[in-house]
Amino acid sequence: MSKKVCVGFPAELKKMTFVERPNRFILDCFNEETKQVEKVHLADPGRLIELLIEGVTIYVLPSANPNRKTKWTAVYVETNGLLVSINTTYPNKLVELMLKKAIIDELALYRWVKSEYTYGNSRWDFLLEDEEKNQLLLEVKSVTLAKKGIGMFPDAITKRGSKHVQELTAIAKVGTFQTAILFVVQRGDVEIVTSAAEIDPVFAKNLEEAAKAGVQLLSYTCVLTEQGIEWGNAIPVDPFLKIQ
Repeated sequence: MSKKVCVGFPAELKKMTFVERPNRFILDCFNEETKQVEKVHLADPGRLIELLIEGVTIYVLPSANPNRKTKWTAVYVETNGLLVSINTTYPNKLVELMLKKAIIDELALYRWVKSEYTYGNSRWDFLLEDEEKNQLLLEVKSVTLAKKGIGMFPDAITKRGSKHVQELTAIAKVGTFQTAILFVVQRGDVEIVTSAAEIDPVFAKNLEEAAKAGVQLLSYTCVLTEQGIEWGNAIPVDPFLKIQ
């Protein structure tokens, strides 16, 4: 079965120039056509300071909702000629599509049951189930930070992320569910994924403990184009990798 799966954009992307980020969910970008600074919605709450540098090109999507406060949504940032996705909505749509088609090799025995599934003290991205009714909780994390071919997560301290990993570790030890974390790499220059221990040592330690407890760690790349985001290739996750 072909694994070329893509989530396309509903309209043509437009290029703007990044000016500043006044808050977590808004970018100020200069529109060359109107000669105005436009408010652009940012659907990635990450720090992104290595990417959002004044003067870089931001690829934006026009909103179809005339009543929305922001007319535009940020999709990509261009850094040194490389596109990096700064929109978590489309990668998550892509993962859901792959799960429903059951064509992620490591999870191919499972079938999608539910998105946004609540169990314990958290809401998990996906609940999967195999033919023998064994269930798996899957959490998805987007990777935008990279250094010398190594993708790192997170790009800022994430108490929520640590909580998720700790809970998955505890669930894995009990054995009620199978558990997995899928890192979706949002750029094309990454060959391996690990934690960003210098940024969040607590998350890094939690990820190591999760691996030891049997939480499955997966990572896939994406192919980014101006037409959409396409599923890429599997790459290794090494939570014990030390960045020099």
